Amino acid sequence: MIPTPYLFFNGTCAEALDAYADILGGTVEARMTMADAPPDMGIPEDRKGWIMHSTLKVGDGQIYLSDDWGANSPPMDGTSVMMEFDTAAEARRVFDRLSEGGAVRMPFEPTFWSAGFGTLTDRFGIRWMVGTSEEPAAPA
Repeated sequence: MIPTPYLFFNGTCAEALDAYADILGGTVEARMTMADAPPDMGIPEDRKGWIMHSTLKVGDGQIYLSDDWGANSPPMDGTSVMMEFDTAAEARRVFDRLSEGGAVRMPFEPTFWSAGFGTLTDRFGIRWMVGTSEEPAAPA
């Protein structure tokens, strides 16, 4: 079993999905809008273009994303999506891209356990932890 994070947005899912596909080198495998819902769900007209469900394939895993058509999902708190890359250079590239327009919580830098690790909240309000499996440099 591979756990799959499911991220919720309040009208910005399509933009986030496209940004994450670009930043993470992922493939959008599913994109269903609220307009695809049965009429009796009562989706407001101004939200029919919102994303009901989407799947982003990233490496061997996937991330599900959706808009909360009631637009009452609170900002993400207490949970982060962890991404670990083979090299510090790739992790740094992703960290820098995800942090554009967001807020860095812990700068990406070498640690005692890794050649690079940092945390941030992106411009969509999603919290990320980005690191590498690359070993830290030996102490001088």
